[in-house]
Amino acid sequence: MRIHIHTLGCKVNQFESAALETVFSRRGLQVTREETGLDAAVINTCAVTAEAGRKSRQAVRRFRELNPGAVIAVCGCWSQADEKAASELGDVVYGSGDRLGFADAVMAALRERRRVTRVDDAFSRRDFELLPAGSPEGRTRALLKIEDGCVNFCSYCVIPYTRGRVRSLDLDSCAGEARELAMRGYREIVLTGIEIASYGSDLPGKPTLTEAVKAVSLAAPGCRIRLGSLEPRAVTEEFCRELAGLPNLCPHFHLSLQSGCDRTLLAMRRKYGTARFYESVELLRKYFDNCGLTADLITGFPGETEEDFAETLAFIEKCRFSSMHVFPYSVRPGTAAASMEQLPRAVKEERARRASAVAHRMRDEFLASQVGRVLPVLFETGDGGVWSGHTGNYAEVRARGENLHNAVANVQIAAVSDGALWGNILL
Repeated sequence: MRIHIHTLGCKVNQFESAALETVFSRRGLQVTREETGLDAAVINTCAVTAEAGRKSRQAVRRFRELNPGAVIAVCGCWSQADEKAASELGDVVYGSGDRLGFADAVMAALRERRRVTRVDDAFSRRDFELLPAGSPEGRTRALLKIEDGCVNFCSYCVIPYTRGRVRSLDLDSCAGEARELAMRGYREIVLTGIEIASYGSDLPGKPTLTEAVKAVSLAAPGCRIRLGSLEPRAVTEEFCRELAGLPNLCPHFHLSLQSGCDRTLLAMRRKYGTARFYESVELLRKYFDNCGLTADLITGFPGETEEDFAETLAFIEKCRFSSMHVFPYSVRPGTAAASMEQLPRAVKEERARRASAVAHRMRDEFLASQVGRVLPVLFETGDGGVWSGHTGNYAEVRARGENLHNAVANVQIAAVSDGALWGNILL
């Protein structure tokens, strides 16, 4: 039987979809990238914005139309947040938890064609669900989820309600999973979670994210270790000093910014201001030479004035990010920000275009600063003798060579073109 898994949203969803691929493969199903001729389709949904919810609904309908006789199975944050709508569209509907139970329900539906909806209360979850990391295809980079849940309750975000409280993978399991991934041939492990800065707050002894990173690094010394999105308050002098001593930690840090204006950050209920954020930027640059710093930015948040937005533009230029994800604010029903006075869509999108222009210029400046350097690159894909991969600081590099899949090679960077670095492999 053929099954396809369609994933929307964050790296946690990507990890969980890869885990489901492994689970279904072990149970005898053929996991395929094809979207038609399926016996079952899984849509792993996202609810981080209203637009993400719309895309989730659209994806469920599309797979139903493409595969009228297939089992349509829905899971993720959108079905967690809108159980009624999801149950009207899907045959098997779970929320953002119990992935193994979800897999059982899909297998049962394939045998019995029985519809089931089972969405729990996210806040009732207490245990971290251990799922198989990596994927049955054996890709170059593996995601390892070490944390789930969030209790920050930012005014624009529904995720604490769809994911529940913080749950963490214990240190021994973090190390064991990393060791297993290294043995399977992965060359990079990305530590991910809903809010990894809160790692360990639920575990006995309250181990820290720093301890988790060190445990993974030591367990898989031949793998590059990359961190997922960080809350800026997690970046302290001690955090930087401890992690700077790890030879396999990638010097790339993605900081959750959202706005560069203190008034807007306060309305968003973020727990830091621009001064604290910039302190994190300076610390990272002090301890990690030539590091890549990336960030998320929301434009057009309710109440954001033109003056507020000007502050944001000035602040992101001050930070000199190597890359940014810029999004116009999208109303999410059920959040505090949804009841605030909204800005016109045209204003939000125009500000996103202006911020993106600054972000692209900063990216180009960062890439230009890499020309002439010799950088280790993990190559991932190739086409016509041209191979593409990423440096530790997460710049894309292209170079000509023989089969370089899953190989790390030193590359002399020679030029910048089309948003990527080009270079020559040093033998």
